[in-house]
Order: sequence, then C-alpha cells, then structure tokens
Amino acid sequence: MDLKQLNYFLTVVNEQQITAAAKKLHMAQPPLSQQMKLLEEELGTQLFKRGPHRIELTDSGRLLARRAQQMLDMADSTTREIADLCQGLRGTLSIGTISSSGSILLSQGLQDFHKEFRDVHFEIHDANTYQLIELLEQGIIEIGIVRTPFNASQFHCEYLNSEPMAVAMTGQFDWCPNRTSIQLAELAKRPLIVYRRFNQLLADAFTAQSIQPEIYCRNDDARTTVLWANAGLGIALAPLSAMKLAAHENLHIKTIEEPSLETKIAVIWRRDTYLSHIGQKFLTALCGKPIPDAK
Repeated sequence: MDLKQLNYFLTVVNEQQITAAAKKLHMAQPPLSQQMKLLEEELGTQLFKRGPHRIELTDSGRLLARRAQQMLDMADSTTREIADLCQGLRGTLSIGTISSSGSILLSQGLQDFHKEFRDVHFEIHDANTYQLIELLEQGIIEIGIVRTPFNASQFHCEYLNSEPMAVAMTGQFDWCPNRTSIQLAELAKRPLIVYRRFNQLLADAFTAQSIQPEIYCRNDDARTTVLWANAGLGIALAPLSAMKLAAHENLHIKTIEEPSLETKIAVIWRRDTYLSHIGQKFLTALCGKPIPDAK
C-alpha cells in the first residue's frame, strides 16, 4: 500500500464508479481495477460491493477511506512543513477576507509584517463569511478574516475588535442631524436597506423590541447597501466599518445604541490541518500577540 494507491482508492470512493474514477485520474480502467484488486488482496478483505450502476463500500472499505484521507492529509502537511523549513519565510499565503475588513488589513501589525517578510506574497479571496468558511474547509485558503455571527466550533478562532451596527442616510432621511447615534426604535417605519448577511441578527433585535421594520431592499453585499443609501434610496444598515467601503460623500452616518447588534471581526483557521510558518507569523502580526494554538 502506498500513497498513490490510496489516492486511487479515494478517487474510486468519491466517484462511485471505476470508469469515472479512471477518467478523473487520466488512466485506463483495467490498471485501476487491478490496483483495487491488489489493495484488497494485500489487506485480505473486500473493500467494495460492486452494483449495476455504482459501487458501495463495505465496512472495511469505509474504515480504509477514513484512514486513507488522514494519511494523505498527513503526507500533504509533512510536505508543506518541509517546504517551509527549506524555503524559510517566503512563498505565497492564501487568505480570505470579508469586504469590511479593510481597517484590519491596514493595521500597523501587518505593515510591520510586510516590512519584515518582503518575500511573502499573498493570494486574496474576497467573499462573505459563509463563503470563506467553505474555502477554508476546501483547503483553498489557510486563514479567514470573517465577521460574527458564525459557527466557530470547527475552527481555531481569534476575535479582534468589536464594533456597533450603524445607519447611513442622505440628508433627506436624517431626522436628527445634530446627533451621532440613534436608538433602534427610531428606525420603525423608515425605508431600510439591509445587507442580507445580517438579516437574522436584525430581525431578532427588532422582534425583541416589538418593532415592525420597513425593509425597502435586501442585498448580498455591504458595498451595495452603502451605494443605494448614497443614491438617496433609503437608510443603510451595516457594521460601522462597512460604511466607507463605497461612495459615501452624501451620507450622514450614525451608530445604533443596541449592544445585541454589535459584531466582531474574527480570524479563523482549521483545527485539523497544518498551518504554515508564514501563516503563524501572519496571525501573530494580525492579532498583535503570539497565537498558542496556531499549529
């Protein structure tokens, strides 16, 4: 049994057909079938139940599938660790960021990181929190910069700054031009532009205070929320840091005095995979302290 054979086996498992697996592996079907037969002979057990349309795993096959994935992941991690050791702090770090993380990425810590490690390059993926979690799970990025709320159970997580929710509006909608903050109840019966990411968070807060909001527009990007408000179409609701992501020269910005609407930027990375030495240094710079679990 070797790593190539285990990769063949997992491809068959995932494709559920020898023919489809052979095509994905860019090899002929007979050699792949022979490899699976040799694997069964070596282990002394049947791994597959071959049906008319697809194969199914036996109990032994399911056990091997779990162990094979672990072994391949370990081999990949080992290769990356050795590459880190040989290359030193150079190479490319893949990270994912939400649109409202700009202030974090421009922090002094990351400026210092750039000055110290000029041979490190970045591959940036911009997406919302849930999309970044998927990219982490797929191994496309090493580190995600996301915003609460989200399910953090499967990740190492370091929380950064907390910030309030805010509203942004043109002068025609501003009922209190001399104030820099408002109460949530003041938004009743006003045309709201809501970033769908925070739909449930806002709904819970409105319900708790028996407020019936008028949702003029829901959308999937904080920048769209700000742009629509800047065009005079309604009142934008988004985290305070998101208000300067797009054109906002016409906007009056006010924070909402409601603790339940506060969100936090969080840095997350997977618990079950090796984090590169570059990634560890990046986390330390971003968080302003050594991260004990960054391994």
